Amino acid sequence: MKYQLIKEVNPNYSVIEQILTNRGIKYEYIKHYLNTTDDDINSPRCFGEDKLKKAAAALIRTISEDKEMLIVVDCDCDGFTSSAILINYLYELFPAWVENKLSFFLHENKEHGLGDCMEYIARHNFALVVLPDAGSNDYEQHLELINNNIEIIILDHHEAAITSPNAIVINNQLCNYPNKELSGAGVTWQFCRYLDSILDKNIANNYLDLVALGNMADMMSLKSIETKHLILKGFKDENLKNPFIYGMAQKNSFSLGNHITPMGAAFYIAPFVNAMVRSGTLEEKELLFSSMLKYKAFNQILSNKRGHKQGEMESVLDQALRTATNVKNRQTRAQDAAMELIESRIEEENMMEHKVLLFLMEPGQIDKNIAGLCANKIMAKYQRPVCILTKVVETELEQNGFIKEYDNETSQEILTPNYEHKVSYQGSARGCDKVGLMNFKDVCAATGVIMYAEGHQGAFGLGIAAENIDSFIQKTDELLKDMSDEPLYYVDYIYEGNRINDQNILDIASLENLWGKDMDEAYVAIKDLKVDKNMLTLMSPDKRPTLKITLPNKVALIKFGSSQEEYESLLSEGYVKLDVVGRCKRNEWNGWITPQILIEEYQITGQSKYIF
Repeated sequence: MKYQLIKEVNPNYSVIEQILTNRGIKYEYIKHYLNTTDDDINSPRCFGEDKLKKAAAALIRTISEDKEMLIVVDCDCDGFTSSAILINYLYELFPAWVENKLSFFLHENKEHGLGDCMEYIARHNFALVVLPDAGSNDYEQHLELINNNIEIIILDHHEAAITSPNAIVINNQLCNYPNKELSGAGVTWQFCRYLDSILDKNIANNYLDLVALGNMADMMSLKSIETKHLILKGFKDENLKNPFIYGMAQKNSFSLGNHITPMGAAFYIAPFVNAMVRSGTLEEKELLFSSMLKYKAFNQILSNKRGHKQGEMESVLDQALRTATNVKNRQTRAQDAAMELIESRIEEENMMEHKVLLFLMEPGQIDKNIAGLCANKIMAKYQRPVCILTKVVETELEQNGFIKEYDNETSQEILTPNYEHKVSYQGSARGCDKVGLMNFKDVCAATGVIMYAEGHQGAFGLGIAAENIDSFIQKTDELLKDMSDEPLYYVDYIYEGNRINDQNILDIASLENLWGKDMDEAYVAIKDLKVDKNMLTLMSPDKRPTLKITLPNKVALIKFGSSQEEYESLLSEGYVKLDVVGRCKRNEWNGWITPQILIEEYQITGQSKYIF
């Protein structure tokens, strides 16, 4: 176990100032960063008045003429929340039109944009198609729809080469909007704010919780003043108005500590939506999305609860909350089975000899929808970059077309199609920042042998032609030869021995609302921590063994997933000396607040029968 300070500790800085400057917040901006207001929200007009006017006109014209409109729901948490914002907003203004003329389309698989819904559109009589959180790059489909007199509005945040000339594109990446770290939910909400301004309404702020969840789930940077403000504002108790979000918060209240933090949402709300998107049936996805719509969430439907009475009814919301949990559990079981298969390969194929853990799977061995989740778990456990790729065989007719062959039975020449089979491996890749690899995507690109690497720096889709696999392994070994084989923890403070400032721990814990993308949770290290048997406790040994080390100043070090064996090994000599790395928390119980450090990792540096 290795650790080092992010920066040397400045004695003139408070704990909070030190941690925020460590994360790149300039000292002079810290006060503002910690105390943002609604003044930090950009005007929707930053998207461009002309585009906004055209989009609003197309929408209002469709409604006033009582024509049909389609919303294409993108298949991730940001897509679901974006579409829910717009539909809920429109329902408050035009309930009858929404119920009769507004349709939404959910992708059966994990698709994006217009690709798989063009046939659906062709079978209906839509005047307008709206794509929240998607569609900026669907240039061919835009042209086809326009040629069929169907208008298109794009409310997106994804990068695109050009602004489509055949759609009304509102995209913060393609205009002068100052904040590029605003997700599709944020862009859609800003469009609703613009509608508020021209319709003399004040409705958009009813959907701040959806804005917060979409931005957090889509990993938007919390260094952005606007994004950080919207996330924190949206998760305030008074803004939890969406039925699904509120229901999930209640269901997970113990784990969330009775209030939603950005990290809490990332762990206890967004994964249920993403599980439904990845592993749910189309019917299950529609159920969950409907629970995000206020006018549908409390409708009564036939109960599918185990042991229910025939004809028993329940709300869409109640069924959705239970189904989301069931699908998440189903996904977990599938993931566990996949993990067992994947991990068995590590030793069999001597993978640890290489810098990258590369798993080449046959079709059907692992569900592509959980490959990324498995890659995350493998990366975290083995502290190596990971690629989980599945074999793809594409059959194409070669340019020369056909092969002439002679048939002896018929004494005739016949033409046989000349096919070529292109074999590649495609799937998910994950970097590992704890071994100093912050941008694995660029490393893959630098090999010069990949087909594509698309996505974030440390989490992306990867494709490699079969004939280039060996070269990829060789080149990544070479490019990453200096990569550490041991995790390196970057910490904000290093404490010596048992001299731990309990107030420091509470101060660090008070920043829990700030952790997220580009604002990594704070770690502290303790060097040469002296522990005797009286400081050690094994809690819940029969259910969930948890090791607790209580220091004289009442700071408690907690390690989940411990065991009786681990506990006894620490007691074996009487006294033990540890190096510890962990995260700071505050424990509230019966009105008492005490500092805690959740142990990420520790190593024994000395044992003795006598006091050190």
